[in-house]
Amino acid sequence: MLAPGGFAGRLFCENPILPGSLDHVTGLKRLSISWEARVEKGELRKLQAFLRRSFGNEDIRVGLDPKNTENAAVHLGERNIATISVDDEDGDRSFAFEMKIPVGREVLQSYLRKLFENDRLTIVARGRKTDSVELNSDGEFLGVISADDPKLSSFTLQIAILDFDLEEEE
Repeated sequence: MLAPGGFAGRLFCENPILPGSLDHVTGLKRLSISWEARVEKGELRKLQAFLRRSFGNEDIRVGLDPKNTENAAVHLGERNIATISVDDEDGDRSFAFEMKIPVGREVLQSYLRKLFENDRLTIVARGRKTDSVELNSDGEFLGVISADDPKLSSFTLQIAILDFDLEEEE
């Protein structure tokens, strides 16, 4: 069962019949109840439209992740390229896109352009930061690409997708 706010936590009660373990500090029964935030079916369609527009590629598909049904899986053709998780802890529902990029810094832009078949994707430096860059499409910020290791041989693209980003996808 899901709680509206995606609550995860512990519940204490005085009923000794309920299942759970006894909390030695309070002397009360401790029940572990957690509600996980899940990506809803209507959101999958909106996320897919948002990613297709952002990356300029109509072959992107978003569906439930069969390995973790609380997340969405992002496919490009037959290839699983990323995951999307839900964040609704602060009361505002948002999504975290995460994609591993198995190439070095010197070919990062060309790799992404070839993968998404979009020459409008550009890598932009982040001031004095040397371990991350921004990804833009047509000059619009998409996300941050951070190095996974000090040798800059693999990266992770992270995009924060806010609920209002999906409003125009209806």
